[in-house]
Amino acid sequence: MNTMNTMSTLNFDGFGELFPEITELNKPYWDGLAQGEVRLQKCGACGKYQYPAETFCYECGAQKMAWVKVAAEGTVYSFIVVHQLYHKLLKPFMPYTVAIVQMDEGPRMLAAMLGLKSPIAIGDRVKPCIRVVDNERAFLTYVPANE
Repeated sequence: MNTMNTMSTLNFDGFGELFPEITELNKPYWDGLAQGEVRLQKCGACGKYQYPAETFCYECGAQKMAWVKVAAEGTVYSFIVVHQLYHKLLKPFMPYTVAIVQMDEGPRMLAAMLGLKSPIAIGDRVKPCIRVVDNERAFLTYVPANE
């Protein structure tokens, strides 16, 4: 079962149409989210984590990449509050926050922060919140670590 924070009170019907193309390279990431976990690539040579997925390590160039489950917690590196409606599915969440999260594992992740109870600030601790779209699809958002 999902060990990440989930919020079932919000409705994400239709969000699947916003997903990027799922390829052989990024499929383990999306499969992990569907199974309730965040997965990143980890280099078998230098031990660095990376995102987005690639066939080689961004740090050392080795082609010894493996997918591993990570905690995916981190700090807000930067953010914006979106007031413009860019897609009809986001209307119930207006305004919403888009943050760059500096993950404790190393990579930075761009993710939405939906339904925040209070404003966030740079340096705030955050934790992953996997949002379920249907039985096969989910996506990563973040929430304040104290929620």
